[in-house]
Amino acid sequence: MARTLRQVPPGSLVEVTNRTVDGRFLLRPSRDVNDIVLGILARAGRLYRVGVCAFNFLSNHYHLLLRPADAQALRGFMTHLDTNLSKEIGRLRGWRGLWQRRYHHAVVSDEPEAQLERLRYVLSQGCKEGLVRSPKDWPGASCVEAITSGRTVRGLWFNRTAEHKARKCRKPVGKYEHSKVETLELVPLPCLAALTPQERYDRCAELVREIEAETRARIADTGKAPLGRRRILRQDPLARPAHFEPSPAPRFHAATWEVRKGLELAYHEFRTAYRQAADDLRAGRRALFPPDCFPPPLPFTARAGP
Repeated sequence: MARTLRQVPPGSLVEVTNRTVDGRFLLRPSRDVNDIVLGILARAGRLYRVGVCAFNFLSNHYHLLLRPADAQALRGFMTHLDTNLSKEIGRLRGWRGLWQRRYHHAVVSDEPEAQLERLRYVLSQGCKEGLVRSPKDWPGASCVEAITSGRTVRGLWFNRTAEHKARKCRKPVGKYEHSKVETLELVPLPCLAALTPQERYDRCAELVREIEAETRARIADTGKAPLGRRRILRQDPLARPAHFEPSPAPRFHAATWEVRKGLELAYHEFRTAYRQAADDLRAGRRALFPPDCFPPPLPFTARAGP
């Protein structure tokens, strides 16, 4: 299957998601998993200078709201995040190959309504999936406390290279001996950037209250209680959900049809220009690729005969 061409206009707000293989609960919350997830997320943001606005890691998938400088920064950030999560969670679970597929990203429009709706969606994951009554109750790695009260987000980065060298020298290695604390500084959504920190906390807390009210109404209507924290923490990390049907994800998020159409048209023009340049490259003509893209590698050049 051909890969979708990735385009990220500079300075865009981007929603990113990925899912574990077969929907298995490999990211099931625990102290170790939370420390690993937050440490890798914070390190990725620091190394690739990608602003993290919001995040929520459930047992079998995650959602992020990011502000990368461009497509290259997003690629570096996501490669670091997904590769290291796969290694560390695989080490913890005794499992190889964490992800079902490559990550999916969707550009969010500049409309405040669209940005707040995506933030609300990210925060509501635990409630939407019937797991908890409030976003605050989710025991996994989540930004809820940070964006509603300013709480500092910290995790652990494990230097496996130093650990390996110590083992080769037959030195005793403790669990946290080659770890370091990584701190994640969240950045505000573009539509909230002009507000004071307290005003942002209040606005995000209001979103959480709205999610809680909707969850209470849904529970009263269906009579079905959430799974709850205890049962979540007792789930087998290698188990799969009874029903696993990932839905197709959109390429853009917008509040109005006109803005969505404009984003789709810009992407169509980008894709057309890219394919034309790729055809020119294959034909040996001068290829002019559009900005903010990754041109394909050049074809193999054979050695000249004697």
